[in-house]
Amino acid sequence: MNIKDLKEYIEFMKEHELSELEVQDGDKKIRLKKDTCPVLAPISNQPVIAPHGAAALMPVKAAIAEGTIEIKSPMVGTFYRAPSPGANSYVEVGTTIKPGDVLCIVEAMKLMNEIKAEVAGKIVQINADNGDPVEFGQVLFTIESV
Repeated sequence: MNIKDLKEYIEFMKEHELSELEVQDGDKKIRLKKDTCPVLAPISNQPVIAPHGAAALMPVKAAIAEGTIEIKSPMVGTFYRAPSPGANSYVEVGTTIKPGDVLCIVEAMKLMNEIKAEVAGKIVQINADNGDPVEFGQVLFTIESV
């Protein structure tokens, strides 16, 4: 494999929003993996104002207390709360977490991507149900920072 091939693989990963790609060509094998850290956004206590006419289309959520952090999906995929169908969930509401703890899995194109905590805190809300499709930037968890 040459640098041109590598660039094509990287471009393919970008186009298809892949976090991992493994390619085998004869006896040569390469695995590319992109860092998939969740997007963190501090929450303000300002009320959400919907544009005129939009209130009927989207529910208005109550403002979340200051000092909370939203963990958003870094990709489009399917949300899973546990490592396998019969297993316990990684976290529940009230679970205290620390950086590096696995919170969930987002499956994208048959790849299971672990979403890990980057901050310490306590889970105050889980915003997706097991097996739900999720969008890029969709809030998955609300965490009360410690």
